[in-house]
Amino acid sequence: MKQRGSKLLGLTAVIIGSAVVIIDGMVVNLALPKIAAEFHTDFSALQWITDGYMLSLSGLILLGGSLGDIFGRKKIYLLGVVGFALTSLLCAVSPSANFLIIARVLQGITGALMVPGALAIINTMFETSARGKAIGRWTAWSSAAIVLAPVVGGTILALASWRWIFLINVPLAFICYVLASKNITESKDDEPRHFDVPGAVLVSLALAGVTYGLIEGPAHGWNAVTLTCSTGGVALAVLFVFWQKRSRDPMVPLGLFRSRNFSGSNIMTFLMYGALSGYSFSLSLYLQTHLHYSALVAGLTMLPSSLIMISFSSKVGELAAKYGARLFMTVGPLLAGASILLFLPLAPGDSYVWHVLPGTILFGIGLTLMVAPLTTTVMTSVSDRQSGTASGINNAVSRVAGLIIIASLGFAGANSTFQFAMLLCFFLATASGVISFVMIRSPKKHHAVAHD
Repeated sequence: MKQRGSKLLGLTAVIIGSAVVIIDGMVVNLALPKIAAEFHTDFSALQWITDGYMLSLSGLILLGGSLGDIFGRKKIYLLGVVGFALTSLLCAVSPSANFLIIARVLQGITGALMVPGALAIINTMFETSARGKAIGRWTAWSSAAIVLAPVVGGTILALASWRWIFLINVPLAFICYVLASKNITESKDDEPRHFDVPGAVLVSLALAGVTYGLIEGPAHGWNAVTLTCSTGGVALAVLFVFWQKRSRDPMVPLGLFRSRNFSGSNIMTFLMYGALSGYSFSLSLYLQTHLHYSALVAGLTMLPSSLIMISFSSKVGELAAKYGARLFMTVGPLLAGASILLFLPLAPGDSYVWHVLPGTILFGIGLTLMVAPLTTTVMTSVSDRQSGTASGINNAVSRVAGLIIIASLGFAGANSTFQFAMLLCFFLATASGVISFVMIRSPKKHHAVAHD
């Protein structure tokens, strides 16, 4: 009984840590109007405040997973928790937009040490029979954090300065550290490995180049600098793949993608989480700037989705384990895509009950059906010793998706951003459901293990 209680407290620790990283990545969206007013920034600067965090988180999350496998998942996770608290303080005291962007980049680096470790810790802390339920609980609360973020942020912004959205991380990080240090058992890869520094540099520079081009290109008419950065980023991404083939200890063991489920899950992740990020970013801004919602009211519009996810994600995880993930991973994104399309005609003067609420409810149902089965499918597609790497890859894919989609929102011009975003996110979510139907297969009783 004592051991079970310790495991539950350890699970609580990784849930808190994951939620803080997720919420901090999204709650800033609600604060952007206030940040813009205080620092007198343009749309591209607001994109960087969001994408600066996602850039470093995406670029280094693979390295974070590998570091946990090599040096100890608990050790790296705790290092990330402390770093996240300190960099949150830097964000809170930012005297300018440029300082805030730099602080957000540093915050993303520390978040990259935490995120992949969460699932890897769960995967090694719970026996196979209890793992599905544990992952379901983690998924329920961590995924709910995605839509709870606007509620939390809106409440804070209604009561205090935007700087408190970062200060609140400090006590949460302290609670997470205490619970994790006492209740998580250390685990790491038994085989000696080295971390892939060249790979980390290549993927980070590739993402930075592409992101810079996507954000600054529309703002500056695609001049020589933005075009060079974009093409250079793509070239570095190709070079990264070649390096992974040659590296002795790659950040991304390409053999993992021989698993049909692992490949399908990651393609589906890119599409669906790109849709989620673009939808959340655009809707939060649009509700405030065009429908004149306060930050709190705009945040509360997402509450129905949060309640649905919290209530049913764990049960969906159990059902997917029993009946197979394919159905859930197909229907969920299709419903989410339909819900996003409902927001396309949204205009000033429309009522919340008839024009906003139906979409948020349907979106919550779709996301709930998809997330837990997706997470379980990714983690059961690889061996336990590769769990940190697999978690890092999948988390990196979801962050890269959000990074690229948000960076792309300026293509249609500031006046048409919302409509462009809704159409784009509808397409991404629908394509995600199609990919799941085509590629995902229900595993046999003994899960197949991907090759190294």
